[in-house]
Amino acid sequence: MHGFALIDKPAGMTSHDVVAKARKKFNTKRVGHAGTLDPMATGVLVLGVGSATRLLQFVTDGQKQYEAVIRLGQSTHTDDREGEVIETKSALTISDEQIRECLAKFVGKIQQKPSSVSAIKIDGKRAHERVRAGEEVDIPAREVLISDIKIIGITTESEFKDIQVVITCSAGTYIRAIARDLGQLLEVGGHLTELRRTLVSPFDISQCTSLEEAELITVAEGISKILPVRTIDFADQNEVSFGRAISPSEISGPVAALDASGEFVALLLDKELAGRNVATPTLVSVKE
Repeated sequence: MHGFALIDKPAGMTSHDVVAKARKKFNTKRVGHAGTLDPMATGVLVLGVGSATRLLQFVTDGQKQYEAVIRLGQSTHTDDREGEVIETKSALTISDEQIRECLAKFVGKIQQKPSSVSAIKIDGKRAHERVRAGEEVDIPAREVLISDIKIIGITTESEFKDIQVVITCSAGTYIRAIARDLGQLLEVGGHLTELRRTLVSPFDISQCTSLEEAELITVAEGISKILPVRTIDFADQNEVSFGRAISPSEISGPVAALDASGEFVALLLDKELAGRNVATPTLVSVKE
């Protein structure tokens, strides 16, 4: 079986848990996912099955959107509700206008320091594993792009303020880190209490189902939503199958080549060879 599965991940499961169950469902070990979701998070998790696992890199790089709730007035060691509380401070003196002004500072290209309890690998070992082993972890800041932060509502709960937001951002953005940094900026601490991913571009939550109900979309259908498409004839198919270049696609970046029946054949990339422009196959014969 080959294709993509669009899953609405439930809370309480790791992304690896979903992959493990998908391997049983689709009867293959070749299953991967396009971007980790924390156990507490729900929402879009794109799986690649069979040959589609080789194409997940193009899904991973897509724009993301999240619905989240940030709690001001309390910090945790994981920057979310599942962590140990390390500080509590009343947020009642923080005005809604202050919250709006501070959140606006996160929009655009920013340097973001990921949470120390994350899946990022440090010298071959994941950061969260090092933290649980008692090690001190310092992950360098990295550039991310936050396209938009919409405030849906601000409510008061005891000594805390809860901010419901919708965040559109680039791959690699940590929503927990936004909650943490907002709390630090306002000097009351903050952490994430709810997180739902609603978009892994071009796939949104309306297209997702539970793993039990999931059906595969073909490799061709999935990759056609992600990359430009080119239909090639039988002669070009034959050349590509032997790893030989064909006429250029005249498009910058990878192009999905389909045969006349609409099945995926290969990825093509334009380049200059021996003084002429050609399209070279970079991933060939992904069979459906």
